[in-house]
Amino acid sequence: MERHIFICGSKSIGQYGGYETFVDKLTEYHQNDPDIHYYIACKANGSGCMDESKLQGVTRLSDSEFIYHNAHCVKLPLPDIGPAVAIYYDYQSMKYWIRYCQEHHIQKPIFYLLTSRIGPLFRPLKKKIQALGGQFFLNPDGHEWKRAKWSPPVQRYWKLSEKLLVKYADLVICDSVNIQSYIEQEYKKYSPRTTFIAYGAETDPSSLSDNDEMFTGWMKEKGLQPFQYYLAVGRFVPENNFETMIREFMASKSTRTFALITNTEEAFFRELDEKLHFSSDPRIRFVGTVYHQALLKKIRENAYGYFHGHEVGGTNPSLLEALGSTQLNLLLNVGFNQEVGQDAALYWSKEPGSLSSLIDRADAMGQEELADYGQRAKNRIRTAYSWSLIADAYARVWQST
Repeated sequence: MERHIFICGSKSIGQYGGYETFVDKLTEYHQNDPDIHYYIACKANGSGCMDESKLQGVTRLSDSEFIYHNAHCVKLPLPDIGPAVAIYYDYQSMKYWIRYCQEHHIQKPIFYLLTSRIGPLFRPLKKKIQALGGQFFLNPDGHEWKRAKWSPPVQRYWKLSEKLLVKYADLVICDSVNIQSYIEQEYKKYSPRTTFIAYGAETDPSSLSDNDEMFTGWMKEKGLQPFQYYLAVGRFVPENNFETMIREFMASKSTRTFALITNTEEAFFRELDEKLHFSSDPRIRFVGTVYHQALLKKIRENAYGYFHGHEVGGTNPSLLEALGSTQLNLLLNVGFNQEVGQDAALYWSKEPGSLSSLIDRADAMGQEELADYGQRAKNRIRTAYSWSLIADAYARVWQST
C-alpha cells in the first residue's frame, strides 16, 4: 500500500542536529521503496536553514523545491521574529503540506511532526487532516519544557503545547522507553497510542585515514594527541552539565586533556569561568564546533574517553554516535542514558568526587578492559540502534496504520 509521509519540524536535511540527521537517514534507507513517499519541509533562511548544495544526488526543481533520496523537499521562507520563528515555521509547514494534499488529492496522508511547539494552534489543523482522511503522528522529543534556558512562562507554554499535541495525536512515536512511559502516565486521561522507535547511529569507521590532512591538521591546531584526550560534544547549555564535567576533570589526577566541542555561549562561558577558573587549567580546551561528519567521527574514534552529561531529552544522538565510535564512555547516571548505554558504559552522578574518581579509574585501565568496553558499545549500537533497524521499524509503522 502506498503511503505519503509529510515530515515537519526538521530545520533541514543532513546537517548537524538530531532531527536533521534522522530525516537524512530515514529517506536514505527508504529511497528505493516504491510504497513510501516522503515530503520534507525545510527552512529557506535563518539559523540551521537548508543548503542543498551540501548534499549529494540532489535534483533541483526550482529555487524552493528539490528531490533528495526520492523525497520531495520544499524550502519555506521565514520572517525575522526571533525565537517565535520556530513556532511559525512548524505551523506554516503543516499548513503548506495540508494544502498540497488538498490540491494533489492525496489519499490518507500521514503528517509527522518532530517536537511539540504548536499545540495551542493545532486544533484547526487537526480538523483539516481529518477531512483529508489523514493521520497526525507526533515525536515529542524529550522534556523540552525542563530546559534551563527557558523562562517560567515559556516552560509553561512548552508543557501546554506538549499536552495538546499528545491529545490530538493519532500516534506518539517516542525515541526513548523513558519518554514513552512518561507520555503514557502524564497524559493517561487521553489514552495516548504510543510506540517506541529509537534514534539511530552507525559503527562504520570514519572515511578519514589516520594521516588525513583534515584530521591531522585539526589535531595539531587544537594541540591534541590521539588517545590523550577526553571528549564532550553538545550544546553549551546548563542541562548538559558542562559545569560538573569541567569541575570534576579539574579535580581529577588526569594528565590527559579535556576537549569540548561546543558552541560556547559567551555569558554562560564567562559565568562558568568565574566560578571554576578553568581558563587557568591548560588541560581544559574549548575547541569550537565541528560540523564535518567524517572529521567529527574521527575525533571521537581517537578520544581516550567520552563524557556525556545530558539529562534532558530522550535518546540523545551524540550519545549513540559516541557509543558507535569511542571505546570508553562515561555517562551521567540518569534513566535515558542507562537505557541506551546499559553495561557498555561507566556512570557518574553530579555529586562532588563521583566523576573525578571515575576519570582516575578510567586512566588506570588496561588496554584489554578498554577494548572490551569498546566492543560492548559497538554491539549495543548494532543490536538496538542501527539505522537499518530504525528504518525497518518506521516502515512497519507507516504500513500498519
